[in-house]
Amino acid sequence: MFKDETRILVSSGRGGDGVVHFRREKYVPHGGPDGGDGGAGGNVILEIAPKMNTLASFRKRHRFQADKGGNGGGQNKTGKTAKDLIIPVPPGTIVYDDESGNVIGDLVEPGQRLIVARRGRGGRGNARYATSRNQAPRMAERGEPGEERWLRLELRLIADVGLIGLPNAGKSTLLAAVTNARPKIASYPFTTLEPNLGVAEIDGENQLVLADIPGLIEGAHMGLGLGFTFLRHVQRTKVLIHLIDGSSPNPLADFSQINAELAFFDEELARKPQIVAINKVDLLEVQERWPELEKEFSSRGQEVMAVSALKRIRLRQLLYAAYQSLQKISPESDQIETPVYRLEPDSIGFRISREPDGAWRVSGKRLERAAEMTYWEFDEAIRRFQKLLEILGIDQELRKAGALNGDTVRIGDYELEWQD
Repeated sequence: MFKDETRILVSSGRGGDGVVHFRREKYVPHGGPDGGDGGAGGNVILEIAPKMNTLASFRKRHRFQADKGGNGGGQNKTGKTAKDLIIPVPPGTIVYDDESGNVIGDLVEPGQRLIVARRGRGGRGNARYATSRNQAPRMAERGEPGEERWLRLELRLIADVGLIGLPNAGKSTLLAAVTNARPKIASYPFTTLEPNLGVAEIDGENQLVLADIPGLIEGAHMGLGLGFTFLRHVQRTKVLIHLIDGSSPNPLADFSQINAELAFFDEELARKPQIVAINKVDLLEVQERWPELEKEFSSRGQEVMAVSALKRIRLRQLLYAAYQSLQKISPESDQIETPVYRLEPDSIGFRISREPDGAWRVSGKRLERAAEMTYWEFDEAIRRFQKLLEILGIDQELRKAGALNGDTVRIGDYELEWQD
């Protein structure tokens, strides 16, 4: 089973103790102090393992302890330095300090390492304390304790292209058709439960890494359904293939819903380049409505392609369009460190006020952005937006404030009529 978040306790090794020891040899009078230092303990290091793709290995083990350094000995013998404890993690792992919530590191490149708990220093032996005034020191130092901390590991898939869309849009079928990935595929009325990665060959030299992201439901930005699991992995991708079920009652409303959820969570996600494809064009009903769908999307400035993941129709053109879009992304922007997104407790908040003309004003940056992304000419899109208001509790707060049937409710530049 896919696992993309876990907590672990890491403890570095304590340093070995220094010793108090004096030289005792036959025919060597007045032997001086020769107590050696203790060895350093082991660091705890997270290291990228390219073949790992989940955090499932942490399901049964949550505590990691590095070895203690060896104690010093006589004749100025230094204790053995303990080996570092290497913990393999998959590419795309973000490491948080669990107590403070601060980001410690973002592990992306194969072989990349991050020290998460530093070793304790070895204690000094009494030979280190010898001076002209104190030639026989009877003191030494114990090893320095290691560090211990709870970490939260969060995995975000790394892919060139992310496949997004509503549940049952055909993303898993598309991934299986163009790569060697083998996601579970059937006529599910629900969404894939875990992301899948695959590599698609563009030509003899170029490849695309594709990620089938679990389907999105209304309110995903609130954590409903797969929620942040979906949105977290979208953040890593550079280009999106937006797959739409051509047999859906309203494909344009489906397109609107996905983009509204992306924008509501983080506006940068909605700005990612998108290749929009109408799937299931092998069905007669989709073929018949394709000219109308193409016209509707084109009238809103959105280019769209017709494909069939099941029959593998125009998939090569779809991949090439994604590859071309990827090439347009400047290397400079690709080198920028991946931002870590946090949804603050009040970031989905809203405020209800009364305007001079008696209308109700619902204010909230994310809510207004979602309203702007909604196609109000479609009843289904409106119903989905109403469901969003219910999820956020806005309708309940309007009732408490005294809203009556027929009252005007304004959200951003849009006016709605309140119906309880």
